Amino acid sequence: MNYKETVNWMFQQLPLYQLQGATAYKADLTNTILLANHIGNPEKNLKCIHVAGTNGKGSTSHLLAAVLQEAGYKVGLYTSPHLKDFRERVKINGIEISEEFVCEFIQKNKPFLEANQLSFFEMTVGLAFTYFVKEKVDIAIIEVGLGGRLDATNIITPLVSVITNIGFDHMQFLGTTLNAIAGEKAGIIKATIPVVIGEYTSETKPVFEEKAKTTNSKIFFASDLISETYPSILIGDYQIHNKKTVLQTLKVLEQQSNFKISEDNIKNGFRNVIVTTGLQGRWQQLGENPKIICDTAHNSHGLKIVLTQIQKDTFDKLHLVLGVVSDKDLNEILPLFPKNATYYFCKPNIPRGLDAIILKEKASDFKLFGEIFPSVSNAYQTAKLNATANDFIYIGGSTFVVAEIL
Repeated sequence: MNYKETVNWMFQQLPLYQLQGATAYKADLTNTILLANHIGNPEKNLKCIHVAGTNGKGSTSHLLAAVLQEAGYKVGLYTSPHLKDFRERVKINGIEISEEFVCEFIQKNKPFLEANQLSFFEMTVGLAFTYFVKEKVDIAIIEVGLGGRLDATNIITPLVSVITNIGFDHMQFLGTTLNAIAGEKAGIIKATIPVVIGEYTSETKPVFEEKAKTTNSKIFFASDLISETYPSILIGDYQIHNKKTVLQTLKVLEQQSNFKISEDNIKNGFRNVIVTTGLQGRWQQLGENPKIICDTAHNSHGLKIVLTQIQKDTFDKLHLVLGVVSDKDLNEILPLFPKNATYYFCKPNIPRGLDAIILKEKASDFKLFGEIFPSVSNAYQTAKLNATANDFIYIGGSTFVVAEIL
C-alpha cells in the first residue's frame, strides 16, 4: 500500500475517536501493552514528558518542544488530533514523520494489528514510540489523547508528568464531576515521578494532592509558583496559563535530569514556537480588515476564554462561522456565545459532524440566529463577503471546522 492507501486503511478499518466518537473509546490498556510487547517495548527506551489536561495540552506540548529544540536537543513530539495530514501527529524537531516510515510500520505489523483489532489511536502510539526510538530522540513530548489513566500513551514512565487543567469534556467517558475527571487525568501520575499542575480548582486540587501522596510524587502547582512569563507568538489569553505550566515543567526537568535550558532558550522557544514546531489553530489570525481569527477551542472551558477575548476586541459587527460534532453538549456551550452576532452554521466534513440544521435549531433556543451553509468553506467565504473592514470573523466550535479552513 502507498501512503494514502495506508492512512485510509488506518482510518477506515479501525475505530477512530475523532471520526466515530464513543464507539472508538477503549477503556483498557490491554491492547496497547500487547502491541508494545510485540514491537519490543520502545516506550522503555524513551525519555518523556507526559502531558494531560482538558485544554492546553497541544500548546503546552509544542512550547515545551520548541524550548528544548532551542536548547539543542533532538525532540520528538506526539500530539493529536491532526488538522490536515496524519503525519502532523508525529514530529521530530518540527519535521513530520516520513510517509515511508508510516507505510513500513503498518505493513510490517498489519497481521498483528488486524488479529488483535487494535484501535487507530493504539497503533498510532506504537508507531510514534517506534519512530522516536529508531531516530534516537533525546526527549519526547507525549500528549495524552483522551483522559489519562486508560489512555494508550499511559504505558510510559516519564521524567515529569503535566496536567494543564480540568474542565467538562468527554464526560461520557471521564465522569460528570470535576473530581471524577481530575481522577482520570491524575492517572498519568506515576510512582516517585514529579507532577506539574497548570490550573486547579477547590474541587480538583485535593484529587491531585491525594494521588501524588499515594505515588510519593512531588507536586508543583504552576499557577502558584510562576508569576512572570515571557512573550510568545501564541497570543490567546489562555496561553498565560500554558506558559506558566511550561516554565514550571522546565524547572522540574532541569532539577530531575541532566537537561540544560537557558533563559535565552526559553525566550526563543516561546517566540518561535510556530515556526519551530508547526503548531496551528490556536488564536490564529488569518486576515486583517476584517480581522479573521480561528481557534480549536471546542468545550466550555476553552470557549469561555476565547469568547471573552473576542469581546475585548474592537469591531463593528461580529460574524461567527460555527460547526460542532454530534456528541457535543450544546446546552453547555451555546449559552456562552454572544447574541449580538451573525451566525454561519455549518457541518464539519466528518461522520461525527452535527448537521447544520440541528445546530441552527438548537442555537435559536439561545437566541443565536443565522443561516445554514452546505460546507465550512461556503460558510467562511460568505462571512468574508458579508463582512466590512471593521468587522470581526471568528471560525470555530470544533477542531475539524478549523482544519477545513486551514
